[in-house]
Parts: sequence; structure tokens; C-alpha cells
Amino acid sequence: MNIIPDIETKSLNEIKEFQEKKLPEILEYLKNNSKFYSELFKKNNIKISDIKTIDDLKKIPVTTKDDLQKRNNDFICVPRSKIIDYITTSGTLGEPVTFAMTDKDLERLAYNEQISFTCANGKPNDIYQLMVTMDRRFMAGLAYFSGIRKIGAGIVRVGPGNPELQFDTISRINPTAFVTVPSFITKLIEYAEKNNIDYKNSTIKKAVCIGEAIRNTDFSLNTLGKKIKDKWNIKLYSTYASTEMGTAFTECEYGQGGHHHPEMIIVEFLDENNNPVADNQPGEVTITTIGVEGMPLLRFKTGDICYHYNEPCACGRNTIRLGPVIGRKKQMIKYKGTTLYPPAIYDVLNEINCVENYIVEISTNNLGTDEILINIGCKDNKINSEKTIKDHFRAKLRVAPKIRFLPSEIIYKMQFPEMSRKPITFIDNRKKYK
Repeated sequence: MNIIPDIETKSLNEIKEFQEKKLPEILEYLKNNSKFYSELFKKNNIKISDIKTIDDLKKIPVTTKDDLQKRNNDFICVPRSKIIDYITTSGTLGEPVTFAMTDKDLERLAYNEQISFTCANGKPNDIYQLMVTMDRRFMAGLAYFSGIRKIGAGIVRVGPGNPELQFDTISRINPTAFVTVPSFITKLIEYAEKNNIDYKNSTIKKAVCIGEAIRNTDFSLNTLGKKIKDKWNIKLYSTYASTEMGTAFTECEYGQGGHHHPEMIIVEFLDENNNPVADNQPGEVTITTIGVEGMPLLRFKTGDICYHYNEPCACGRNTIRLGPVIGRKKQMIKYKGTTLYPPAIYDVLNEINCVENYIVEISTNNLGTDEILINIGCKDNKINSEKTIKDHFRAKLRVAPKIRFLPSEIIYKMQFPEMSRKPITFIDNRKKYK
């Protein structure tokens, strides 16, 4: 049974009214407990009593990742004795940031994942194979575990990697669903085919895909999504989340974008000047957390660029839906007159059969412009493959980056360094030249 929270079936106007009733409580809490925000209000002469609507939020400056990194501790709103769990962000766009979570925050996180997994048709009779890190200060693994537990479903904590152990788990326990980075599913398929494992007739029926996009902006499956579905006809659910917002946007069975949970966050979509974008324009996902006790955030710009959609969904939810992340603002590449984001590069590489694995490196050349080097593990003749790869890039993106072939084992080690919590596919060396 797919339980939909009542607020998610209300009209967008009713959802807005619900969130605006929460605003005074959020602002009062920040003023009284957050050193960072109390100083921000004072410095900008902001009277929180003047902020009555979501539109009024534009009177408050946005919070950035730089703010979090430079003044990490000033965001903590509770004494250390109330902190139960310490976690850090992955540091994809800079230095990792520590987040302090109270018991109430952990309960909120579990509830978020409960309604997110039920949105993705999670049921009590499911058994989820968790292919994610449960330690290393990682929020997501614990969040998934707690949310699935609240559904009443079974859980197998296998962790990332190790295809042999993953298939041993499938044969022993008969799980019905994966929670994993989708590119790892392609590795499982390759392993199964090499080892004559009848994976298509296993008990696995669906996968909740984290960390990587499986859809294009029109919600059709992208190259990675197609690659999985062409081989293994399981149901794929996309999800988007971050440590900072402690909330997920998860697809329902109709696959038309990740659903917003209005009880969890207020979300805005802003341009470079921090103005709201039109409904049909991409904007930076900007969030204000609701119900967070340890480190609440106000108008936090995530760095993720997405489209959003306001039409009601066939599943019965009327909430805003998020399209896949087009790219991250700080990862934008300007190469030979063309503006690119890493996902566009990944999509080309995922389409080429001879490419086993890859890491994209960006640096600054002697002219002060962006340079792209793609490290590729390749199974075929390198000379012929380089031409094939460059031709694909010219056809799809109009430009061809530099290619370097390395043994696929070396690239795998680069993708999964010892302390890695998720695969690394993008290395930005440009900061060294600033």
C-alpha cells in the first residue's frame, strides 16, 4: 500500500499556506539558536516579523556552501549534549562540512525515507539489498536503513562493491530491491554474464537509484538507464537528495520526477542573481529546512541545477516534481566555446561499448581556459577506440576532449579510493590555478 501524506495531495496554494504557517517558527528558532543566522538578520536589518510569505524570503540573503565551510560550527543550534550523530558531506564541491544531528533529526530523517521509499512503491513484504556505506560519517546509508525499517520491510546491509557477495546475498536471502548507484548495476550485469548467473530470473524486481541520473530532462531514460533496462527489466526509481537538506525527492511509479515533501523543506529555484526562475527554466535548487533541530538551513543554495514541474501527478500527489540534476553550478565547464556539465560527458561515455570505466579530469591550461582529459579503461584496440570516442563526442557535444587510456583496474582504484563513500567520476583541478 502506497501511503501518501495528506499534505502531498493538497493544492499548491494549500501547500504554500501550510509552509507559510511554519515560517515564523523556523525564523524564531534560527534567531534564538543559530549564531550564523542571528548575525545575518542583524547585519542586514531583517525583522523576522516582516517575513510572512515564501515570496518574502527574497528579503533574506542566501546561504552558500562557502558559508557552511567557513563557519561550520556557527550553524549548530543545540548544545553538544543533545547531538547524537555526527556526519559529514561528501565534499564533492569543496571541503566536507560536518553536520550535527539530534535524536529528533534522526527521527525526521527516518520519516523522510519512509515516505520516500513508499513513494517508490516500497512495501512491508519487500527486502532491500543496501549497496551503500553505513559508516564513514555517511548520512544516506543510515537514512535508508531507518526509513526502510519504518516501512516494516526487510534489509540486507551488504555495502558497496563486491559483485560476488551481492549475488551470494541474492541467492541466499531473495531480496526484492536494490538501493544502489545505478552504474554499479551495469557492473553486476557484466559479472553475471561472465559467470553464467541467471540474474534476469532472480527475485530482484526494482532498484532505488542514488547519486547518478537515470533520466533525461524529458523523463525518458538516459544512456545509463537504458543500458540497465535493455539487459535487466527491473523497475528503476530515481532519487535526489543531499546531506544539507536531509530530505529526498523520490520518483513514484510514473517516473515523472522526484516528489517534493512539503513537511520537510521549502524549495525555491533561483537564477545567478538569486531571483526565481520561470516554470520552464532551469534553476538552482535552494532550500529552507523544516523541523531540523541541530543544523537548520535557511535559503541554502545547493549548487544543483534542475528543472521543476508544477502539474499534478497521476499518483495522486500535487507536489512540485524535480527533474534530474542537469549539473552542478561549480562543475560547469567552458570548453572551446561550448558550455558543458559533467552529466553530458558521462552520457556520451556510457553509450560507447568499448568504454569499461572512466574518470573526467578538468584543469586550467596555459591560456587560462578549461581543459578536459578523460581517463578511460578500454576493452578494445586503443587507436580505433580513440577515434570512435572522439567521433561520438563531436556528434553529441560538438567538441572532442583529450583521451588517456589506462588499465581499467587503475581507473577503478581512482574511482574508489580507500575512504570513498561513493564512486568518483569527476576531478576538478581548476582550483589549483586560482
